[in-house]
Amino acid sequence: MNEEELKVLRKDVRRKKRIASEWASQLHDLVEDRLPAAYAEIPAIAESTLEACKAWEEANNKLMEAEGA
Repeated sequence: MNEEELKVLRKDVRRKKRIASEWASQLHDLVEDRLPAAYAEIPAIAESTLEACKAWEEANNKLMEAEGA
């Protein structure tokens, strides 16, 4: 894999990490500020946070594999 392709992978990892962090922040805000009144929001926010973290993990694993090759 050439340096340009690695650069694209690194950028993707950073973007997905930022998105996962944003979802985690929303989950934190829900727990800290809006519970128990907003308990019905837990499943949707938790699912979105989980999916964002999985997307980051996949991208990060792909980058680590590419950098190791």
